[in-house]
Amino acid sequence: MGNEIEVRVTAGSRPEADRIAAAVVSRRLAACAQVVAQITATYWWQGEVRRSEEWLLLMKTTAERFDDLAACVREMHSYEVPEIVAVPIVRGTPDYLEWIRRETAAGIA
Repeated sequence: MGNEIEVRVTAGSRPEADRIAAAVVSRRLAACAQVVAQITATYWWQGEVRRSEEWLLLMKTTAERFDDLAACVREMHSYEVPEIVAVPIVRGTPDYLEWIRRETAAGIA
């Protein structure tokens, strides 16, 4: 197993989540991006507890592509401080992990 990761991002609306998903895949920053059903977030922001509805994106990529993917998300995102976190893919089927590597490497010039 290599350096494949899943990047998690929340967005304030379904259209925003869809735009980000389309951008990262079309730019080969992620092999795939899944927009998950609406979620409820409870969090601290500007000194108070807030609650909002958000959409969760799950993107499969490699550690080498993280910085470019994060920059793309920041460029398109409406939040001042968007959630952009990566978690390692500890295990996966060899063919799926190879597909992630192949599809994201295609975007590296």
